[in-house]
Order: sequence, then C-alpha cells, then structure tokens
Amino acid sequence: MFIRTESFKEFIRFYPIVTWIIAINIVLYLLTVLPILPSGWLMNLFAGVNLNIVMGEYWRLVTPIFMHNGFAHLLFNSFSLVLFGPALERLIGKVRFLLVYFISGIGANVATLILEPLTYMHVGASGAIFGLFGFFTSIIVFRRDLLSRQNTQLVLTITIIGIVMTFMQANINVTAHLFGLLAGFLIGAATIKNKTSGFSTIKTGNWKPARQRFNGIPLKTLLVWGGIVLLAILGLIFR
Repeated sequence: MFIRTESFKEFIRFYPIVTWIIAINIVLYLLTVLPILPSGWLMNLFAGVNLNIVMGEYWRLVTPIFMHNGFAHLLFNSFSLVLFGPALERLIGKVRFLLVYFISGIGANVATLILEPLTYMHVGASGAIFGLFGFFTSIIVFRRDLLSRQNTQLVLTITIIGIVMTFMQANINVTAHLFGLLAGFLIGAATIKNKTSGFSTIKTGNWKPARQRFNGIPLKTLLVWGGIVLLAILGLIFR
C-alpha cells in the first residue's frame, strides 16, 4: 500500500493531486533559490507571518503550505507525500484528498495565528502532511479493516516518530504539527461517522461505513493514543 512500484508516468496518471502538490512545491522552491526573482521576494510575499495576516493578508493562511525553507525541508515533505499521499488519494478520491490536505494545512496555520506571537513566521507543508497522518489514524480507530496489520503498524510508528521529532528538533512549528494531526483525525472521524459514501478502498472493495463505538477500540490503540497525547502535553509544557 505504501510501497511505490509505479513508473513515473503511471504515478502522475494514478495520483494527479499528489503530483500537482509536489510539483507546485518544487517550482516555488526553485523560484526562491534561483536568480529569477528578486532575492527573498517570494518568501516575503507567501510566508506565514502572523502580523501580516492580522493586517489583512489572509492568503498567508494558505500559501505557507507550499513554501519551504531549504532543500532538506522540501525533500522531507515531498518524500512524506510520495509515501503516504497516493494511498489516501486512491482510498478517498481526489476531491476528498484535496479537502483533507488543505483543511488540515489551513487549520494548522489558523492555530499558529491564534497561539503563536504576532512576530512568528512559518513555512512548510508539515501541518497538511500531519493531517494525512491524522486521517489515516482515524481509519485505524474507526475502520481498522481497511488497513492491513503491517500498514497499521507503519502508520502508527511514523506518526509517533513524527510527533516525538516535533519536540526534539529546533525551528519546528509544533502548533502546526499538532493541530494539523488533530484536524486530519477529526475530518476522518466525522466522515466515517456520517456514513459518507463513494469511497473506494484498496483492500475490501467499496467503502461501506459502519457505526463505531469508542468502547470497541482495542486496548493497544488506546495505549498508543494515550502515549501520543502525553507526549503532546509534555512537549507543550516544556517547550
């Protein structure tokens, strides 16, 4: 499910939304490093600066999702999209995938605006990508049958590692990571609970949502999420 075996042309054809997002990220990064535009102009225009947003530049709630500060930043986020994006785009469809990605990213930026100082500046797709992790986690909680045990363990492991690294690395927008993850999870939970139709699953045929109850969640899942919440709380306290 998360192993890519397609050719480049097949990848573009099968996963157009993921392809376009990565392409936009790369183009904007190149425009920031190549001597095509005035130095720093694009970053100054599109970066998320809370003070500018409060002054009315509301596009900065969206544009930071596509901007990256350095090649390593771009590479990590692009790799994450290539690894996790295609499976979810195929699972929930192009339009829903786009909505999950943007709502999570924008929600992360709104949370950053509310919780961080006015002078705070941020860029990167991490909030939106953590939204994908959150959506996958909601599938694990409410529709575990849609993922194999191996894929479930992979998603949970990567999510936990991502949260831990959020608090260990410098210059990380912790607020965006946590609220992007939360937004993706809530979107997934609401979608499944509302019995939304039209999903096509990789594993079991047509999507047939069923009503789930929290008391039916396995102990292992509760322990994993308890640990995630604990890490999040400790990270915020000792930031």
